Amino acid sequence: MRKAFWLLFALALPALAQDPVLPAVTAIHTAPTLGELPPPESLRPCCAFGYDLHVRAAGIPIPMYQIGNVLTLGTLGKHHYNDSAFGAVKNLLGLSEEQNGLIYTRRGGFIDIAHVRDTADNTFYLFNRIAPTLGQAGRIFYSEELGVRRVQLNAFTPPAGVRQRYQLAAWLAGHLAFEIAQWHEIAQWYGFQSVPGFSEEISAFSPEDLYSNLLGARLAINVILSGHGGSLEDYNQAMDAALKQVLTRLLVATRGETEAMFQQIDGDWWNSHRRVPDKFLVLKRNYDLQENRLPTPIPFETMPPYRLTMPEQVGGFRLRDLGELQIYPGHDMQALPVPAQYYGAGAFQGLADRAHEADKTQLARTEK
Repeated sequence: MRKAFWLLFALALPALAQDPVLPAVTAIHTAPTLGELPPPESLRPCCAFGYDLHVRAAGIPIPMYQIGNVLTLGTLGKHHYNDSAFGAVKNLLGLSEEQNGLIYTRRGGFIDIAHVRDTADNTFYLFNRIAPTLGQAGRIFYSEELGVRRVQLNAFTPPAGVRQRYQLAAWLAGHLAFEIAQWHEIAQWYGFQSVPGFSEEISAFSPEDLYSNLLGARLAINVILSGHGGSLEDYNQAMDAALKQVLTRLLVATRGETEAMFQQIDGDWWNSHRRVPDKFLVLKRNYDLQENRLPTPIPFETMPPYRLTMPEQVGGFRLRDLGELQIYPGHDMQALPVPAQYYGAGAFQGLADRAHEADKTQLARTEK
């Protein structure tokens, strides 16, 4: 039965491979896994949504936020697997070869490059942890974000073929990395602070975030399945090429076009009169956590949006049955209700919906 499912999936892959924007890799090339790969614990500095932003205290940098945040295809810099907090500091201070910011594409809307890179790196890390022991029960722990983040891997009988196992491990890693991204949006809204004293609510459920995260997962899966995961250097270089290629195919804008789009949605998606980190500088949010998603629709865009997907099944295996991110009570949960035992991925959308309702009420009060 499993073999039949693999055949069905293989038959579907040629159609996916014809996707003009982000074709799935059908010719699987394996590479040795990296046993000593450090986890990408420190997220890259966020880009508050908007253009030519101002901070509440002029001249005082706001930790975890980049203000000069508009990029072009030519100013992306070089991808660097984020294996230390020092890397995040270099990004914030502009000392890194890697650049992060917002860029507009006509088919993918606004793309947050930091979110793309973060989820790509998490996908790569999880793949290297999962692939060698695929099918064995296990746990992978991350640092706390309001709660203890634990990736729970379930026991199952993996496919017999080396390439089939490699493929399944890559898709499972991308699926779990996207759940980590989902949780980060929730945690920011419920009070998580990377730097104590500096609220991150402004970034929670920003309209471009999760589409960007899902794009990062899909790019990393393609990089892995193309055989470019044998070293960090190979991974970094392949990510550079893959990112530029997909942005081009999404019809990437020039700097002037991105800035003009920000100006057109000022007062609808964001409020240029507010300052970072005021929460309602961002007026438009997307609380939908689905893995099958379109970019948040831009009012004036005439090009058809590009749908990003993560398959529910790979070779007959439901990804959600193989593992999930679980959130256990932490030391400082802020406004997050304490779960009876833990929050599984199935509970995430309910927490996002609750945030949505609260924001609608709060925003209505601020506009009176």
